[in-house]
Amino acid sequence: MEIPIATVVSIREAGMDEYWLQDQIYDNPTCLGLGDLESVAKEKQQSSGGRLDLLLKNPEDDSMYEVEVMLGETDESHIVRTIEYWDNEKRRWPQRQHYAVLVAESITRRFFNVIQLLSHSIPIIAVQVNLLETGGQHALHFSKVLDTYEEPDDGTDEPTYDESFWKKKSPWTIDTARSLVEAVGDMFDSPTIRFVKNYVAITVLGNNYFWFHKRSAHKSLLGFRIADEDVDTVSKMLDEADIAFVQKRSRFRITCDVEFMRKNQALLRKISDFVKTTWQK
Repeated sequence: MEIPIATVVSIREAGMDEYWLQDQIYDNPTCLGLGDLESVAKEKQQSSGGRLDLLLKNPEDDSMYEVEVMLGETDESHIVRTIEYWDNEKRRWPQRQHYAVLVAESITRRFFNVIQLLSHSIPIIAVQVNLLETGGQHALHFSKVLDTYEEPDDGTDEPTYDESFWKKKSPWTIDTARSLVEAVGDMFDSPTIRFVKNYVAITVLGNNYFWFHKRSAHKSLLGFRIADEDVDTVSKMLDEADIAFVQKRSRFRITCDVEFMRKNQALLRKISDFVKTTWQK
């Protein structure tokens, strides 16, 4: 089979600009290769002046990605802005993990070395983007060229994320998770409650069927995944029950508490049927 050879062309010379590239990433944030990210904001005004190109989030652990986009070769000003905006958002949301992301067409050896040095103390990720042309068609290609950050060792032991950790952090989230197990646990094979740093999960056979993130006012954010073909059905069930939810592709998120679990036990069991079917496929 003959495979065509693509050539790299300049995004600007092809008639597009940085705003166009921002839109491509905002509409499909998974293209960066950093996980199943969600778009939060574009051109976000900063308190220190300037605008953050893109703010993305990983819904699994609420980690945030502050993204600076540029065409051409990397330069000092974009590196500085990437770190500055990362620091601004980190101060605003100190309980979340934050990553500074620089997306550029060309990351030269000089600036690669600078970013690599910074990555030892700052969680900075470098992504190179290229516009490829073949057979009169264009395609974007993203390649992560640097992601080496490791949490610094401060000489203390890594905290254990167990029930006692969550009792101090958010005891109501534990209570809500247990209420869901009481409501639907008999439908699954030996469900267990798993405690990790950023969420509490209900695990079945090693898989997270449901997960809970801490929220204020004694609320928690319940998340679960449904097979694509069942998304509309579950959405309709929630709408008919007048329950507010956020749905992104096959993932659902609902703000809840213990009372919600007790009040909506019948509905939760119906949803659990779909969750179970999803994981059995």
